[in-house]
Amino acid sequence: MGTIGKTTTATLFLCLLLFPIVFSTPNDRLVRIGLKKRKIDRNNRMAAHLESKEGKASEAFLRKYRLHGNLGESEDIDIVALKNYMDAQYFGEIGIGTPTQNFTVIFDTGSSNLWVPSSKCYFSIACYFHPKYKSSRSRTYKANGKPADIQYGTGAISGFFSEDHVTVGDLVVKHQEFIETTKESSLTFLIAKFDGILGLGFKEISVGNAVPVWYNMVNQGLVIEPVFSFWLNRNPEDDVGGEVVFGGMDPKHYKGEHTYVPVTQKGYWQFDMGDVLIGDQTTGLCASGCSAIVDSGTSLLTGPTAIIAQVNHAIGATGVVSQECKTVVSEYGETIIDLLLSKDQPLKVCSQVGLCSFDGTRDVSMGIESVVNENAGKASGNVHDAMCSVCEMAVIWVQSQLKQNQTQERILDYVNELCDRLPSPMGESVVDCNSLSSMPSVAFTIGGKILELTPEQYILKVGDGELAQCISGFGALDVPPPRGPLWILGDVFMGKFHTVFDYGNMQIGFAEAA
Repeated sequence: MGTIGKTTTATLFLCLLLFPIVFSTPNDRLVRIGLKKRKIDRNNRMAAHLESKEGKASEAFLRKYRLHGNLGESEDIDIVALKNYMDAQYFGEIGIGTPTQNFTVIFDTGSSNLWVPSSKCYFSIACYFHPKYKSSRSRTYKANGKPADIQYGTGAISGFFSEDHVTVGDLVVKHQEFIETTKESSLTFLIAKFDGILGLGFKEISVGNAVPVWYNMVNQGLVIEPVFSFWLNRNPEDDVGGEVVFGGMDPKHYKGEHTYVPVTQKGYWQFDMGDVLIGDQTTGLCASGCSAIVDSGTSLLTGPTAIIAQVNHAIGATGVVSQECKTVVSEYGETIIDLLLSKDQPLKVCSQVGLCSFDGTRDVSMGIESVVNENAGKASGNVHDAMCSVCEMAVIWVQSQLKQNQTQERILDYVNELCDRLPSPMGESVVDCNSLSSMPSVAFTIGGKILELTPEQYILKVGDGELAQCISGFGALDVPPPRGPLWILGDVFMGKFHTVFDYGNMQIGFAEAA
């Protein structure tokens, strides 16, 4: 008996040690999905900038807002088409099929479909870097075949609908419609750390009118309450990324009471909010009210340019591309002038300073091969691509000034002035990492309460040591009426405030995260 007792004890110890992050407890009947977290990667951000540039930045995003066939009102705005998952930091694991095939997904409150790569995805490189769903290996698979495509801010996916059981934690959602992607036309999905998306928005924005996973959890009686909640861990030193809790909320994830506001328009988790304060000063535009969306699939806080400009001015932020441009001018400006004065071919200048390659007729970027070989650690080629573009612009600007017989000092000043006017493709800005202590807080008026973010909470740090770059957590995005002015409150906001999505009462709750 003693041997059996020791064996049982050892077995129990091993079970506890190896017990997965995804679990539910018999005491509270909550289903918890542990989230993995990764640091924001500099090369991923550069790739996002390049893709955004090709898509004509925010103007293109706004043209792509409309998602045909699901929203009804022609003037309605589809935030899904704006989404850029390049900076996504939080992922969880689900299973599809019987036996389960595991996938890492973003739990995204800003969209409503579930999709993963298909084994029938033959011609998209991205599919070869992620696990693929194989319907032939699942006993519970049911064919559907209806075509589907979704346009995002930095790319698109297309494929077809299928039906199978989906495992979320220890819940098994039966007969769930989802998209098998056969084409992922985006660099984002190639180098992403996630395989797919699990949307937690409303059915009103679901492509193909598919019933969302969350709806089926409720309809099949799998959760004790029609409520789910997010806790995102923003501690950079902690390996625990956070938790999505289905069926309620965990009191250990928040402090005090939640402030609740009603959902004002189904589709996204949208509500009305009031004034935005910088320090204790009003910014004015939202004093009479703005709309806001809580979106776990977005990293930053985006809002009206009129307010973001005030925020960035207060924190001393400058455009990401402006800074890259000034770096090129500072390091290579004099050399570019000298090469042009020595009658070198302008098309060769950027290759001569090492920022571009030369194909015999013109400078070309050096980043294409590195993207395909990202797993080999060569994604830094995207940085060269951006620098090459900046260099080519600088050569044109310098040439125009040399033709006017300007001095070197005047030429460099002029090029720097043009750098200041370059827009950031993703609407993002950088700040001095050493200035956080002098930056003001930024607060949002929600449900009559002031919810405040400190500089440490709204500034994102990319990289380490001397190469570290601090990114403003605020991005500009102008959405016209009737839906705008609109704020999208992403992970920067949700990291500070534990967020409850109360489907039963159609309300959203915020409390300080523990």
